[in-house]
Amino acid sequence: MNGLSAMAAAPSPAAILAAPSDEAFRAGIKAWFAQELPRLAGARYGTAEMQRLAFRREWEDHVCRSGLSGLGWSEAVGGRPLSLSRQAIYHQEYARAKAPLAVNLIGHGIVGPTLIAFGSQEQKDRFIPKLLGNEEIWCQGYSEPNSGSDLASLTTRAERRGDVYILNGQKIWTSFSHLGDWCFLLARTSSEGPRQRGISVFLVDMRLPGIRVRPIRQITGEADYGEVFLDDVEVPVSCRLGEENAGWGIAMAAANFERGTYFIPRIVRLQTELEDLVRLAATTQRDGRKAIEDPLIREAIARLLCDAHALRLHADRMLKQAEDGVPPGVEGSAVKLLWSETHQRLFDLAMDIMGPAFQYGPQEKLAPAEGLWHRDYLWTRAETILAGTSEIQRNIIAERGLELPR
Repeated sequence: MNGLSAMAAAPSPAAILAAPSDEAFRAGIKAWFAQELPRLAGARYGTAEMQRLAFRREWEDHVCRSGLSGLGWSEAVGGRPLSLSRQAIYHQEYARAKAPLAVNLIGHGIVGPTLIAFGSQEQKDRFIPKLLGNEEIWCQGYSEPNSGSDLASLTTRAERRGDVYILNGQKIWTSFSHLGDWCFLLARTSSEGPRQRGISVFLVDMRLPGIRVRPIRQITGEADYGEVFLDDVEVPVSCRLGEENAGWGIAMAAANFERGTYFIPRIVRLQTELEDLVRLAATTQRDGRKAIEDPLIREAIARLLCDAHALRLHADRMLKQAEDGVPPGVEGSAVKLLWSETHQRLFDLAMDIMGPAFQYGPQEKLAPAEGLWHRDYLWTRAETILAGTSEIQRNIIAERGLELPR
């Protein structure tokens, strides 16, 4: 009898969601992940393969179809109305289990809550059940070649002609655009008045004629995002979300839906990676001694530990503010900035510790830890750019938080 079969069966998702206390909820979801993740991976997927798209999609489908989707959504739309604190527990244990990053993050984290808040009944009936079952993957059409961080400068246009809008333009850095069934897209419907007032939100079927997707190859060799070209794409008026020219307010609301829990899994994952880094330093020989005995390595680890602790405190405060209904401030920018730069320094240190062995990627037989240190180091290069560059985050903190002049 192997270790998994010898364990007591984890509670069902329904029993976990109905747990009488947060402690019971945490124990139940932790046991479920510990049981289901290795069971689904089986002998087919190694540690590195579990981070690739094939298993990520299979795992996410399993989680959603087991009833663990729509967390925090109302029962009226088929959701599971968990408190923010229990949503945080879920994300913490998900990260501690080292479960792979979900593919449909945009759908579950942004599109679903936005549809519930602003969508017509017809739109909710059409899209929410598909999201709950993870049957449709969503991407997000925000950034453009000449309007990344300055979202209000977007130039993709939507011209109304009877019962359809004709969309023309280009989006870039669109995550999972090559897998997306639908796109949550911003386009300009008016050029009059302030730039923010002429933007509308559209729910765009990625299979429509006139849409062309060109994947962008990342430094890791993967292609998780791409360019989206729109040439005379006809989108029904029924697929406009909210009123015409009201898209800016909807986009800002959408950005706040995951405010309380968005960075929790990333911070927990950083803490587990830091524990792995300490073990790496304790087992790697450098100049005839363990790397962790080097005072410079120890100092760098200590700084990372302090920053990880500060991040957790920031996240706890953001969660408490969200629970109390406090309007969003600059905390999200501060957390994103500290998280991305701390994460990069963690992998910089791993590279220093491993030395020449660090060059082996996931495809190399000699690669330590199946090449994940190498792969994740390359991926972290993007983290100070995506979701708002470090420069933009510092400007937000300076102008809105410290009220410094522009």
